[in-house]
Amino acid sequence: MQQLEAEKSVDRETLLEAIRSAIESAARKSMTHASEVMVEVDAAKIEFKVYEVRKVVDKVENPASEILIDEARKLNPKVELGNRIKFATEPKNFGRIAAQTAKQVIIQKIKDAERDNIYDEFKDREGEVVTGIVKRQLHGNFVVLVDKAEAIIPPREQAARENFRPGDRIRALLIEVEKTARGAQVILSRSSPDLVRALFEMEVPEIFDGTIEIKAIAREAGSRTKVAVASNDPNVDPVGACVGMKGSRVRAVVEELSGEKIDIVRWSDNPVELCGHALNPADILDIVLDEENKTVLVTVPHDQLSLAIGKKGQSARLASRLIGWNIDIRSDVELRGDAPAPPVAGPKDGAPKAAAEAAAATGAKAATGASAEPDAKDASAEDEAPVEVTQGDDTES
Repeated sequence: MQQLEAEKSVDRETLLEAIRSAIESAARKSMTHASEVMVEVDAAKIEFKVYEVRKVVDKVENPASEILIDEARKLNPKVELGNRIKFATEPKNFGRIAAQTAKQVIIQKIKDAERDNIYDEFKDREGEVVTGIVKRQLHGNFVVLVDKAEAIIPPREQAARENFRPGDRIRALLIEVEKTARGAQVILSRSSPDLVRALFEMEVPEIFDGTIEIKAIAREAGSRTKVAVASNDPNVDPVGACVGMKGSRVRAVVEELSGEKIDIVRWSDNPVELCGHALNPADILDIVLDEENKTVLVTVPHDQLSLAIGKKGQSARLASRLIGWNIDIRSDVELRGDAPAPPVAGPKDGAPKAAAEAAAATGAKAATGASAEPDAKDASAEDEAPVEVTQGDDTES
């Protein structure tokens, strides 16, 4: 029993109840003449006693469940008609089937106790970061061993481009513990924004003690994350504290997230100021708020447009999630509409000058951003440009 307590993390009372149930089940199978059997275990001596339970009657109709009052009063003088009385009995020698039944009951009781212990232990730890070792990958799920319990990271909670091997030690956020027919199922996450929050709390003491507060997190797991922080102490720089000496603190978080890029920006209650911080390092020329539609119109220099938008719009998308407003980014050239036309290669030999001018006009419009399609006037100018083809004596216009 001591060995089982240590290996299975099952308390002594649970083990005694498992043994009691097993003996009761085995005794019931060996005592065919008894309808109700009860077993009591002495916890101090680890001894058990078997009892039969019968109803006290004045006329016995079913010997397996009833006993005459005269016989019952020999066992207990205070018994009355209709009472239920228990008396010690000796079961027959347990046979192979009875012993096998007892064994199965004990094993099942211990398994049930283990599952309940896992559920109770991890249910209280939801929202915490746990450390585990990757065991294997099964049907797209990573199976992670956490404190003698197997947890899974389903595909929906995995970060992009992350691939673990058996034996890798990882940290993940415990997001859910649920009971299933096969026991407690522990679900971990590597894609949740709360994982970034928890990792910063572990690396930055000022966040843990409340001096610095993480106001908002926008994350595309495996690629990039923007974190807005504010300080409750005017003498503490929130961005500098999170970055650490030579970037040591944020570097530890980046390494734990497999190289995911992290931008730390200063929080502001003013959407205009917060938007400017969120789009760093791009230069901002002007920011206009449309409070009715919750939209921010941002003007940037033409050469900074791609930097502000980011690869596949990622920077603008994360900034929009961070401030909670839609962001519309445009260049100053697009708003002015006066960008110079880009140089156009000269026409080939024999092409008329009108076609070259029409091509230049079309290129100028595309460069200014006014329209990628030529207007009706430009189209007609191109259509009316004469092209002459000479073949022998015939001439076509």
